[in-house]
Amino acid sequence: MANALDLQEQEQLDELKAFWARWGNLITWVVTLALLAFAGWNGWNWWQRKQGLEASAMADALEQAAAAGDAERTARVFADLKERYGRTVYAAQGGLLAAKVQYDKGQADAARASLAWVAENAGDDDYRAVARLRLAGVLLDGKRYDEALKALDGVGSPAFAALVADRRGDILLAQGKTDAAKDAYQAAYKAMDERVDYRRLVEAKLTSLGAAPGAAK
Repeated sequence: MANALDLQEQEQLDELKAFWARWGNLITWVVTLALLAFAGWNGWNWWQRKQGLEASAMADALEQAAAAGDAERTARVFADLKERYGRTVYAAQGGLLAAKVQYDKGQADAARASLAWVAENAGDDDYRAVARLRLAGVLLDGKRYDEALKALDGVGSPAFAALVADRRGDILLAQGKTDAAKDAYQAAYKAMDERVDYRRLVEAKLTSLGAAPGAAK
């Protein structure tokens, strides 16, 4: 009985050796790759968390500088933020905030540069759209009308169609193109939800141009 068991175990051992001789290297590589992938995934998550925490801390510093009205410090922190964490949402938010402080302090060129960076580099479409809308406003104030219209052309999100049309109307009106401005305001009015308060401002603009929505009906 013992001999029979010994023979059976020997056969199983020989089969295992043969199997390993044929497939051992492949199995080893597969297991190794799986372990490396798992380790890489954990490492990537750790790195992402670390990046997020560091970017968040820098964004807090930028907010403090902005709250204090310190345009120079705000600009320095934003420069570091976009260089080190340019693809994070913190960089996009920081750029919009930096531009506001810079513009409020009379640094129009710096504000334009900050907004242009967000418009081109933000990882989120909405932030890029907001940056383009604000950039168009800054350019409008500087009477750089063609550049302002070009900035609006880069906004592709339907969610911002009404605001883009309204800003386009402002630019066209500043250029003396009253009829084109009316068309833009009408497009903005139609695209804007009637529950939005801003719609009344668009209506006021149309009314001042003799094209009140009620009169048009």
